[in-house]
Amino acid sequence: MDQKKKTGISRLLEFGGRYRWMTVLACVLSGLSSVLMLCPFLCIWLVLRDVLAALPDLSKVDVAAMTLYGWAALGLAVGGFLLYALALLFSHLGAFHTAKNMQSQVLHHLASLPLGFFSQNSSGKLRKIINENTAQTENFLAHQLPDMAGSAVTAVTMLVMLLFFDWRLGSLSILLLVAGFMVQMLMTNEKSMSYMRKYQDASEQMNNGAVEYVRGIPVVKVFQQTIYSFKSFYAAIMHYKDNVTEYALSCQGPMVAFNVIINASFAVLIPAGILLIGPEHYSEFLLDLIFYILFTSGTAGILNKILFSGTHRMMAQEAVRRIDSLLAEPSVVESTLARIPDRNDVEFQDVTFTYPGGKTPALTHLSFQIPEGKTVALVGASGSGKTTAAALIPRFWDAQEGAVCIGGVPVPQIPKYELMNRIAFVFQDSRLLKASILENVRASRPDATREQVMEALRAAQCDDILEKLPKGMDTVLGSKGVYLSGGEQQRIALARAILKDAPIVLLDEATAFADPENEHKIQIAFERLTKGKTVLMIAHRLPTIQNADEILVLEQGSIAERGTHDALMERNGIYASMWRDYQTSVAWNIGKETHHAS
Repeated sequence: MDQKKKTGISRLLEFGGRYRWMTVLACVLSGLSSVLMLCPFLCIWLVLRDVLAALPDLSKVDVAAMTLYGWAALGLAVGGFLLYALALLFSHLGAFHTAKNMQSQVLHHLASLPLGFFSQNSSGKLRKIINENTAQTENFLAHQLPDMAGSAVTAVTMLVMLLFFDWRLGSLSILLLVAGFMVQMLMTNEKSMSYMRKYQDASEQMNNGAVEYVRGIPVVKVFQQTIYSFKSFYAAIMHYKDNVTEYALSCQGPMVAFNVIINASFAVLIPAGILLIGPEHYSEFLLDLIFYILFTSGTAGILNKILFSGTHRMMAQEAVRRIDSLLAEPSVVESTLARIPDRNDVEFQDVTFTYPGGKTPALTHLSFQIPEGKTVALVGASGSGKTTAAALIPRFWDAQEGAVCIGGVPVPQIPKYELMNRIAFVFQDSRLLKASILENVRASRPDATREQVMEALRAAQCDDILEKLPKGMDTVLGSKGVYLSGGEQQRIALARAILKDAPIVLLDEATAFADPENEHKIQIAFERLTKGKTVLMIAHRLPTIQNADEILVLEQGSIAERGTHDALMERNGIYASMWRDYQTSVAWNIGKETHHAS
């Protein structure tokens, strides 16, 4: 059977691999344990039988037989307990291996996904799906699944025992159990499953919102805002509260009815016994009645186990579904026709691309070329497709129509290792690691020497950064109050790209967080990084792309204008309007600063 069609426990056992036998054995042992746990009730019935038979002269009671029944009850109870403990031992071992396999499969699969997937799915959301859902399945396999197996065996054994002594009292007891079970089903039906999905979704949203809120705490402190300024986080909390409350209230009525039916069984059995009892076989009927009153009172615990096991089963099923949803994400497909380009020009050939789940294409029939060693800049309003176009070159996503080529070879046909070696990135988000500057820069070229790393740092104008740090390039970023400004982080990222020395360079808003001083140094570093390279540059600060060999103005995923800076200014179109707006904003800022200074 295709694993995508498997659901629930069968799919969960599949994750256990060669250790699934432990989980199966745990269920068998739990079932045997439940049978042994019911046997002491038979011993009690035998003791009561002998006592009632000897009345009114208790001296006639066979003490040796009663002692034997007592020891048998103790032995059976202890045996049942030991089997249950052994079942939990195997279930925990199986659960640990299953959770490990589940996490391993998901993490290996995530490593094969296109990098664009991670821009649409935050780290908080992915961490919640992986950690919390594997923990839920582990808890279910370790505890609830053996209990479910034991409860199922107990239920069958109970039905046999209830009908064995007196079919009338047994049938009445079974009716009570069936009524309780039907009420129980009201809390474990498809509607409850939909509540569970909503609960899991709300939990993921809240977890993701919490991560984003923590990351935004500096902004909160600067502007003296409260949690309510983060409307998405507050809305996620309220959404979670509403879903939990709605689910709890939906269970309120059935839960009350269930407990009343199950725990008040004696209130039905006693009147029924009074009506059914007759002068003949008085003692035998009384014995059976006492047994049923004692026995049915213990069924509440069994049905409660089934109830809570059913709830946990729904949670485990939903957890498996969410894990499978990650595993179902399409991986980056490596072509069997691997080709290595012999040059480094980049070409977009009638490319159309729509983001997963999107309805409107982000790029529509986009065609342009970046000759080897030349620089092409992309400008346009937010959402015009600039970053999307850059993301298609290293296969963060694959185009649905058309082709993105390097050296005439479509990028899906270039081996992943070769493709990554040919491209250096500098993004708006510098993505530095919590490691030393040396390790951050060396990430692009692990075999680089300290001297080569230092040369790259100097080329990226990082001398002033190293001078102020206590251990120079061996200083660990993020430790003991060591932090860098946005512009300084960008210069470290530039050093990483310079060290890689890749023939193709992608620059996406690389000066976005830089102050004027840092921007000047970044521009100097750009000259070293891009010299003789094939460069695609994205920028809102138009002076940074003024000298590009060609400027493409994107609008709604298509090229609206193209040409050099001078040619576009003469055209007096979209680019010229953007340039004038930018110059006006710069003049306004300068005027404002001058006014404050005076």
